[in-house]
Amino acid sequence: TTFYAIIYPDQKRRTCVITYEPFWRTLKESEESTYTLIYKHHISSSTIDRLRNDKPINTTTINDLCRILNCDIQEVMRYTPSDRDQKL
Repeated sequence: TTFYAIIYPDQKRRTCVITYEPFWRTLKESEESTYTLIYKHHISSSTIDRLRNDKPINTTTINDLCRILNCDIQEVMRYTPSDRDQKL
């Protein structure tokens, strides 16, 4: 079973509740690059684009990124609660 990270855009502030900003810091501090992620680790360029634009990616990919970068999930993504989240 594949699970997906769901991102809800916050229309008021034009920010996402889940952001991959930590991923870019972690990548910069690592020995990896987008080039090595694509050509050495076979992360698709569309996945890199989805990360750049805070679009949903599946948890298998998040797991792969954590393994490649030898980091915890909070070093790849961050959740920020919003008053504009859908009701549960």
